[in-house]
Amino acid sequence: MSLFRVFDISGSALRAQTARLNTTASNMANADSISSSTGQTYRARQPVFAAQLDDAGSDGEAAGVDVLGIVESRAPLRREYRPDHPLSDSQGYVNLPNVNPVEEMANMISASRSYQSNVEVLNTSKQMLTRTLSLGD
Repeated sequence: MSLFRVFDISGSALRAQTARLNTTASNMANADSISSSTGQTYRARQPVFAAQLDDAGSDGEAAGVDVLGIVESRAPLRREYRPDHPLSDSQGYVNLPNVNPVEEMANMISASRSYQSNVEVLNTSKQMLTRTLSLGD
């Protein structure tokens, strides 16, 4: 593998973790939103990743990360009894998103650490290339 491919691989990982951080931030921002109908209630979202396979290699080694899309969670929505709330249904319940703030924080920390690790990979690769080029002097 070329040392220049490291930049492509880490770059794809940075894009993937950015998508992960953005969906996690969206989930956290909407964790307490209330709706009167289940169709309008926010549902937690997660990115779907897939390995990019290296076409040039015969062994099909991974060469990065693709973000295939964003999917909504199928976990049941939360319902709370709040008869005095203006958005409560005829039975006095409001619908809340299926976002678990503890899981989202863990997901955010994990994505942040992964992003940080890939930045370190980029910096180390850059230093190695710079030192390799300076060997000829």
